[in-house]
Order: sequence, then C-alpha cells, then structure tokens
Amino acid sequence: METSINEKKLLGINGLGRIGKLSLWYHLLSRKFDGLVVNVGREVGKSLDHLVQTMTSDSTYGTLDHFLYGYTGKVCQIEIRDGEKGIILIDGFPVKILNKDRNPRDIKWKDEGVRLVVDCTGKFLDPTIPDSDPKGAVLGHLTAGTQKVIVSAPFKIKNKAHADLKRYPTLIYGINHLKYNPLQHDVISAASCTTTGLAHMINPLLEDRETNHILTASMSTVHAATNTQSVLDSVPSTGTGDLRKNRSVLNNIILSTTGAAKTLEKVLPEIINFGFMADSIRIPTNTVSLISLNITFHSRVNENGMPIINADYINNIYRMVAEGSQKGLLYYTDRQNVSADLLGFPAAIVIEGNATHTRTGFLKVSSEMLSAVGIKNPQDINIPVTHAKIMGWYDNEYGSYVNCLGKLTEYVASHIS
Repeated sequence: METSINEKKLLGINGLGRIGKLSLWYHLLSRKFDGLVVNVGREVGKSLDHLVQTMTSDSTYGTLDHFLYGYTGKVCQIEIRDGEKGIILIDGFPVKILNKDRNPRDIKWKDEGVRLVVDCTGKFLDPTIPDSDPKGAVLGHLTAGTQKVIVSAPFKIKNKAHADLKRYPTLIYGINHLKYNPLQHDVISAASCTTTGLAHMINPLLEDRETNHILTASMSTVHAATNTQSVLDSVPSTGTGDLRKNRSVLNNIILSTTGAAKTLEKVLPEIINFGFMADSIRIPTNTVSLISLNITFHSRVNENGMPIINADYINNIYRMVAEGSQKGLLYYTDRQNVSADLLGFPAAIVIEGNATHTRTGFLKVSSEMLSAVGIKNPQDINIPVTHAKIMGWYDNEYGSYVNCLGKLTEYVASHIS
C-alpha cells in the first residue's frame, strides 16, 4: 500500500542558487525527509535535462556523484520519472520541480503536501511584510499552505516599531536552536554563514568563567567571493553607496561590510554588553572563509602574578567544547591549514590553535580618577587586561552554513505533528 502525500515528510526548497542547490545535496545525503519539492519559479534552459545537469554538477564541489560517493567510482542513478510533472528520482529519492510561480503565496505547497519550506532566494527577508505585497513576501509561504518557513539569510525588518519581533527568531543550530517554540515561531531566520561561524567561535568564551569578562571585541572575515559581486567591473545601480562590490571579483581584494555583529546580538544577547565591530574582506576564492577574532578580556592573575588567560587557556576551552557541548560543530586543530583543506568540511567553525596569540598588559587607574567617581581614600590600581587573537576557518557554503541550516531544518521538522 502506497503512502499518501499527506503522510509523507516532504521538504520544500524555494530557490536553487548556491544555498538552495547545496541544501538539496545535503538532504540527498541525509535522507531525513521522504522527498523534496524544489521551486525554481521559471524554466531552466531548454528542458528538464538542463535543470538536472545544473542540479548535479558544481564548479566548487564537483559532481553530485563525487559529493555522495567520493572517488569510489559509483555514480548516481538519475531518472526523469515524469517530465511534465517535473518528477525526478536521484538514487530512488524523489525530487519534484516546480517552475510556474515566483511569488511565495502562489506556490502550490499545500497541493504538494509540503509543511516546511526553506526559502533560499535571499529575496524575502522581512517577515512583517503582508503576503498581499505585489513583490512577494515570506509570509506568502504560509498562505500557500506550508506551516513553517526557514529563511537562509538574516532578516531585514524595516518597520521594527510595530512588529512583534519575538515571533521571528534568529536561530543557529548548536547555539540557540532549542529556543524554537513550535506554537509561536512560524517564520525563522537561520542567520548567515559568518554569523554561524562567529557564534560557534565566541560562545565557548562567553560560557567560561575566566573569558566571559569581555571588554571589547572585533572580527574581520576574510571571505570568499559571492554572487553579489561583479565578475568584471560594472556601473553601480542607482543609490548604491558601496562602489567596491562593482569591481571585478576575479583580481581584487575588496573591503566590504558584514551584518554579522548585529545578527549575533539576536543569537547571543550577551554581546550587547560590550562593543563589537565586524567587517569583511572579500578575496577571489570560491569558498572557505576565515574569521580573525580580536577580543579583549579583563583578566585575573595567579599567585605568581601571571595572567590566567593565555593562548593555552583559550585553546583548552576550544579543545573541551570540541569534545563536549559543541562536538561535531566546533573542531579544534593544531594543524597548519590553508583554505582548500577545509573545503566541504562539516564544521560550523574550525579553530586553528597554532594561530592563537595573547598579550597581557595592565590598565593603570590613578587615585585621582577613582576619587572623581566617588571612591573614598583611593589608591592607584593596575587592572590586568588580556588581548587575544583567535583564528577560525569555516566553509561559508556547504561545510559550515548548509550543514547547520540542514540540521536546523531537521530539528524544526521533528516538531511538526
């Protein structure tokens, strides 16, 4: 007896760009769903065969055969079961392609039996926009019949004054995904690739009693190229303030911005208590990025007057969580890596321990300064302050971001009755 469409556990993916295609690959490997329904929203090439070729080959990660089976020589068995209905079998796993509608409210999720959608278009980032908006809105997915939506990008909410922001959480698997409330949360943001790596990098420091006294922090991500950049120099669009992204991605190091720090506040609210700055440096590689985290602690000293926080102390924090609370998500290594070594590596962040460095100085606070703030009979004091530089690798496409997105997707799906 065949399983009815309402009994099957189907995942919808809206958009087949970098994150959409790699999410498809993740779930082909994971097999936690009974099938996928992928909305492309338009015809691709001249036939369904052209779409299949696009889906199963990638300039960064190679062919789907290689992705699933390595160098074993085994190949995927791909069958177009019904070209008119867009039904494809990949090693027996059903993938249905929708190509008629781009506005979320018009996509036939209910007819397809899809109750969870991952929106990978990068277009619908404001969950407060009504589904009636002619340009489309993420709430349209709910109108179209799905129960939950995960957006594979940070929210960009324009009118925060009248929005119930608690209804629209930002969740990162392994950091705060347990805060998901099925009764309250219908639209979720899975943050960004950099915020995902950064959250896993800084969370162990916030949880340790010595390193959670943070005075200030900043980070730079040396980031691989993305499709928001120009292949060759181009003329900026009207109103564009950043002229650098219109310069050629092929042969430039490009200073850029990142919203990672702001998004991180939604995931780890503790960082609001200290200053955090973030920027991005785009480089001409296709994936794998590097976070350089600079962080300053109020440090204690031991009985010998030596600072407790040093490189070994920080690395031991990461070693412990890599085998404990963040096992399988944070990795620690003493190897000397280059970016290609982390291609596809399934980790939110990989701490390169040999690159961890610290310096401790003493902040002198004079008796005059203490007296000025009302302290009676003050004496000069020296406050130990430790500055640390920590390096973390993350495959900003598949290895870090899509893996965490996939695990979050499976977690949300497990709470749909």
